[in-house]
Amino acid sequence: MIDVNNETEADVDEVEFAELATFVLREMHVAEGAELAILFVDEPAMEQLHIQWMDEPGPTDVLSFPMDELRPGTADEPTPPGLLGDIVVCPSVAARQAATAGHTVEEEMLLLTTHGILHLLGYDHVEPEEEKEMFGLQRRLLLTFLANRA
Repeated sequence: MIDVNNETEADVDEVEFAELATFVLREMHVAEGAELAILFVDEPAMEQLHIQWMDEPGPTDVLSFPMDELRPGTADEPTPPGLLGDIVVCPSVAARQAATAGHTVEEEMLLLTTHGILHLLGYDHVEPEEEKEMFGLQRRLLLTFLANRA
């Protein structure tokens, strides 16, 4: 089950984000019964979470809160159902990043959501090799989703 909630004034197509999450989880061979929450919040709420969980000041773009530590499965052995976790996205931070990157705010938020799901599945980008793997996978997933959507 994928739950998407927008607590901001930003225009968020909640159905599209649920479809993205469904696509990414299917591609990563996570069982359909896995639970995921995607929450869109304003900068003060994001800053509070950023300080509380990362001990860093200021709002950030996306935070991921894994629950059952589910990992990607395979076509033969999908990840069992469970509580994948929560992703929190800040649309106003995403808007600034989108302007810098030269794409739409929606595309930036879709990218951040994909990024957050990969973190929930255990991917990270601390080491250069990890970064290359995670960002390559993120790019492939997002571009495939966008191509299929068009």
